[in-house]
Amino acid sequence: MSSLFIGDIQEDTLVFDRIYDQYHQVIYANIFKLIKSEAIAEDILQDVFFSLWENRMKIDIQKSVSGWLFIVSYNKSLSILRKKVKEAVDYIENYDAYDDISEEIFLNEAVYESQLKILEEAVIALPPQRQKVFRLCHFEGKSQEEVAKILGLSTASVKDYLKHSKRFIREYVLSKTHLNQAIGLAVILTLY
Repeated sequence: MSSLFIGDIQEDTLVFDRIYDQYHQVIYANIFKLIKSEAIAEDILQDVFFSLWENRMKIDIQKSVSGWLFIVSYNKSLSILRKKVKEAVDYIENYDAYDDISEEIFLNEAVYESQLKILEEAVIALPPQRQKVFRLCHFEGKSQEEVAKILGLSTASVKDYLKHSKRFIREYVLSKTHLNQAIGLAVILTLY
């Protein structure tokens, strides 16, 4: 496994800054979709990038950094939401069973990895043009109009590619996962 980072603080800081500049807006937008609070979304964003820095030597260069950021931000957002739900409904007797299931689905690092792997496999399995459109829109945060200009397509074609890509990815995920993973990934895919 080779890392994006090399262990030199100055070089690693430059790599981190480039990653932050490239992805912080789209990651923030995805967090905000779930949280609906600017202050909390900003805190989660900082936490996600802090996690990136802490885990920088563990991230495989062959894997998608944007996918890693998305999964981590999604799971951190769910943790906050779950905490709010638990506080609001702490009188429900069987809540602990739900909490155990959600912990198993969303907080286990092995599950993160398998979710990310399945999601990346699904994206790679898309036809090349659909894959480009999907990555530009969802991993790089480009608008449909920007993607149309970049790839020389009509906006209608970009929308059509995204629609078919989402359907394909959902079907792929369902065919490759166990129930718990499918639930977690299904929730992730609703954000797309």
